[in-house]
Amino acid sequence: MEALIGLFALVALALIVFVFIGLRIVRPFEKGLVEMLGKYQRTVDSGLRWVMPFVKRITTVDMREQVIDVPPQEVITKDNVVVTVDAVIYYEATDPVKLVYNVGNFILAITKLAQTNLRNVVGDLDLDSALTSREIINSKLRQILDDATDKWGTRVVRVEIQRIEPPPDVTESMHRQMKAERLRRAVVTEAEGEKRSAILKAEGVREKQILEAEGQAEATKRVADARRYQLETVAEGEARNIERTYAAIHTGDPSPDLLAIKYLEALGAVANGRATKIFLPLESSGVLSSVAALGEVFASTGTQAQSGDDPAPPPPPPPAPA
Repeated sequence: MEALIGLFALVALALIVFVFIGLRIVRPFEKGLVEMLGKYQRTVDSGLRWVMPFVKRITTVDMREQVIDVPPQEVITKDNVVVTVDAVIYYEATDPVKLVYNVGNFILAITKLAQTNLRNVVGDLDLDSALTSREIINSKLRQILDDATDKWGTRVVRVEIQRIEPPPDVTESMHRQMKAERLRRAVVTEAEGEKRSAILKAEGVREKQILEAEGQAEATKRVADARRYQLETVAEGEARNIERTYAAIHTGDPSPDLLAIKYLEALGAVANGRATKIFLPLESSGVLSSVAALGEVFASTGTQAQSGDDPAPPPPPPPAPA
């Protein structure tokens, strides 16, 4: 009885060990490939899985994005310059079955493939293009690797060129060329600045002269307008004065004696100047006759005043000659 109990205990222990050995854990970022007697059977997701020991087994495949560092290598460019190039490849598994069964060493395979195609892509470019066209190189290399690794159940996400280093002598020549180019740009920029400054100064002087000329013209115009307005106002005033004087003369009906007196006053004003000769108008003879008659009247008036007699009326003035 004790032997039977011991046998049962041994069988139970063996069964527990058998079950424990068959337990497998598939992590969340993995896929499990179940093989039965060396033949692929199915793909399982993450979780606790049990397979029959010694009959089945699970091979896990990491489905996360992976990175591969391509070793540096020397590449000859189109213009026969040897440069050192290395790159980084980012990929992720899309089909774990193809990744396990279609390629023996995926890391080595994609590394060699990247090196070969990197030489081809960079070899089609000259040095300047290779240094300035990294995005083009990355895009071409990613497309080539993605197409080539599709049958391996992977997808190349991106390819990045880490460095492209030319030889030291070429680097030194490039530095001198860059320095000379920057110096040339500085000289050109300085010359353009001086040219622009001179142009702005000339434009400023021209605008200043134009504004001054316009200001002087405007001032002259305003002075002329003011002078014209003044002359027009004075002329209008003199015209009104003449019209009023003429109207007053015609209204008052002056006698020839009054006219003679005004004429003498005017002659006195004319003779008061520095002129040595005075030209009298043609009709002045009649006025002079009236002046002579007026003198006789004054003389007779004075005689009568001394004698006490009544003054006799003055003779009429002779008519003025035509």
